[in-house]
Amino acid sequence: MTASSASSASSASSASERRAGAGSSGSSASSGAPDGTAGPGPAVPSADPEGGPQRPPDNDDSGLLAALLDGMDAALVAFGADGAVTHWNHEAERVLGWTAEEAVGRRGLAGWAAREADADAIEAALTAAMRSPGRQVHEFALLTKDGRRVLVRTQSSAVRGPGGRVTGVYCAFGEAQAQIDLERSIALSEALFEDASWGVVLVDADLRPALVNAHAARTLGVGRTALLGRPLGDVLAQGGEEVEAALQHVLGEGTPPAVAEMWVAPRSEGGEPPRRCWRSGFVRLASPLAEEPVPLGVAWLFQDVTDAKRAEQENSLLRFRSHQLHRAGRAAAECQDPAEAAAVHLDFALAGFADHGLVDLVPTPAAPDGEAAWDADGGVDTRVPRLVRALASPAGSPGPSEAAPATGLPVAYAPGHPAAQAYERRGSVRTSAGPAVAEGWAAARKWPDGTVHGLCVVLRSRGRTLGVATFLRAPSRRPFDRVDAAYAEEVAGRIAAALDLAGPGAA
Repeated sequence: MTASSASSASSASSASERRAGAGSSGSSASSGAPDGTAGPGPAVPSADPEGGPQRPPDNDDSGLLAALLDGMDAALVAFGADGAVTHWNHEAERVLGWTAEEAVGRRGLAGWAAREADADAIEAALTAAMRSPGRQVHEFALLTKDGRRVLVRTQSSAVRGPGGRVTGVYCAFGEAQAQIDLERSIALSEALFEDASWGVVLVDADLRPALVNAHAARTLGVGRTALLGRPLGDVLAQGGEEVEAALQHVLGEGTPPAVAEMWVAPRSEGGEPPRRCWRSGFVRLASPLAEEPVPLGVAWLFQDVTDAKRAEQENSLLRFRSHQLHRAGRAAAECQDPAEAAAVHLDFALAGFADHGLVDLVPTPAAPDGEAAWDADGGVDTRVPRLVRALASPAGSPGPSEAAPATGLPVAYAPGHPAAQAYERRGSVRTSAGPAVAEGWAAARKWPDGTVHGLCVVLRSRGRTLGVATFLRAPSRRPFDRVDAAYAEEVAGRIAAALDLAGPGAA
């Protein structure tokens, strides 16, 4: 027996005696091999006769080795050069049920931890590992103490002593299904960060991106490394506060039960950034190694659904407006007074569309297309006719539109007023106060206070221009667009038909 082998055997024996005296259940690492060969373990510095670092006591080495082996997440069994089991850690006991006292000293695994039919293949693989450099990976079927077969994935490697002599082999193993689950998780993570059609951003506990996949980087318009460690507000011009609030909620409360749709606007170098709708899911990440769940951060997965969302909104809006036109037609058909029917059409149009509505008529409708209108001096009249208020919705409180007093006085519109432009063009005119609303902007146009968006459409019936209908919006609404103008023109056609039926008295 060599000096190193005797030292290992003595150290392991001392450790076994201490465990037995302390009432240990035998789940810790075993001692050295019965034949005195040194089992695998950390290299120990030798004593330096010149006064260098001294070798720690053997008892300390044995205790450290036992703690290291029992603390491993993988099961470990080691064999000496003669094939006898020299080490058996706690995880091996958990997987197979055999304790260290029952395993250490047995020669091979046949008949107890492996079936006789499987033992030859296992022994051949371990022998090959002793003769080969590096680690060898295999899958074996082992037996538990209660007789069940467990498929394990092993990594085996030779243990070499001084001078490179092989003194044994160690075999680290784990249940194959657990290994497959781990590999599947790793493969999923790599796929999400390389080939996924969803954007994926891993955010740490400080709400700063730690990992960004290729799709997310393209969507945000930055490089994959340019976003790391920076606040989300640096890349989101709008919606950054909502995203950070969601991340904080997930860190504190856990993963939400459903996805959320968030409107954001990534920063762009020129112009106003377009708003995008991102369907977002959030998953809180916690360390599997901690005794208590400790949040590591949040995985934010999102997909741009702007086109689908806008199409859905447009279809919903179209259905609502068609339903309003249908209801307005049914209600107007019950009105005996055509002017009242026109007011009904105006009221139904305002629902969900505008805050106020005005109808201005000319005292004498313009001549039909192709016929000139003559002034009192016998010449062609090219001036814009006077516009007299006929209908108006309440400006102070909600209520039905009412006919204006029949004073016959024209509205004092300034030259270039949107209503006058609509009359001249026989079409629609949109106007808006812009981001910075100038004081008196609405008053200068004779519109109710608080108005920032206007839409004027011409009233046409039987080839004649009867007047102008105006729809107004407050700051809480967006500006009018072309789709709004098309709807307003449909409503204006119905109002014009009703007022034309009412005759000159409607003005």
